[in-house]
Amino acid sequence: MIKTSDILHHASQRILILDGAMGTMIQKHTLEEDDYRGERFSDWHCDVKGNNDLLVLTQPDIIYDIHCAYLDAGADIIETNTFNATTISMADYDMAEFAKEMNIEAARLAKKAAEKFTQLTPNKPRFVAGVLGPTNRTASISPDVNDPGKRNITFDELVEAYVEATHGLIEGGADLLLIETVFDTLNAKAAVFAVQTVFESLGYELPVMISGTITDASGRTLSGQTAEAFYYSLRHVSPVSFGLNCALGPDLLRQYVDEIAQISESLVSAHPNAGLPNEFGEYDMDGDEMAEHIKEWATSGLVNIVGGCCGTTPDHILKMANAVKNIQPRTLPQLETKMRLSGLEPFVH
Repeated sequence: MIKTSDILHHASQRILILDGAMGTMIQKHTLEEDDYRGERFSDWHCDVKGNNDLLVLTQPDIIYDIHCAYLDAGADIIETNTFNATTISMADYDMAEFAKEMNIEAARLAKKAAEKFTQLTPNKPRFVAGVLGPTNRTASISPDVNDPGKRNITFDELVEAYVEATHGLIEGGADLLLIETVFDTLNAKAAVFAVQTVFESLGYELPVMISGTITDASGRTLSGQTAEAFYYSLRHVSPVSFGLNCALGPDLLRQYVDEIAQISESLVSAHPNAGLPNEFGEYDMDGDEMAEHIKEWATSGLVNIVGGCCGTTPDHILKMANAVKNIQPRTLPQLETKMRLSGLEPFVH
């Protein structure tokens, strides 16, 4: 079982590399309705094309190969294909009953790939981050502009969904849990409460990563918090890492990563998009340009974990990994003390 001290140890030696976009890679396969359905769901009563989480059940080889491509590119941490694998999000396809199974199988696929590459490079273990996405509901904001008090989800409903997903991810073999793309801090608090509830029931804990989303140039999450306020709202969780992902490219996201880096007692993570989408909804920032931005972040001492979100590919990850491989990771305010108490040595050039 992976402990927080294990992640801190490896993060003290080098900047860790997270993988890139799963959806972008799935799109490259140009899958059709029948591909999403597979044999098992060939007679399903509604369309399922676009349900990427379902592919861990119907097209597991595709998902496994994507994991392997990112690991081959240099990723230390790969994310499970479970961004929408909750009963809440799966209700759109009338597939809530399969949510836990999706989490189990997604974690197993990622773990299989991670173990394969760990065996090839024993001195560089690979980890699986079980993803808990934000769901398609918000607990803080009304879906009806004419009724500010209206909500389409409750805190307890979110907790219930996250508890089931968390059990599935852990059963499947996830090493860490990543609460990511947080646009509503109350949703994230429900995920945190669920995760802690599961830990208590199991009698052990896994490291937890938290990553929020700055919606636009306002510098705030959708529920209205600045990056600093978002951090302080969830600081009590003592996550192994805290950071930002999605919505913005590295050029626009930098100032907000810097904001968190100045105050975070945890590792700082960032996995930005490959720029902003063009008029066709595609991302134009290539691996070289993205790596140049990430290298500047690293030399400025802002990050401990870097990867990519929408629009990024194994090529982006490879070039980012090469760009930061000889750069000292960000020093945590209390990291050296924590590590020495654990009998570990901090980074040495």
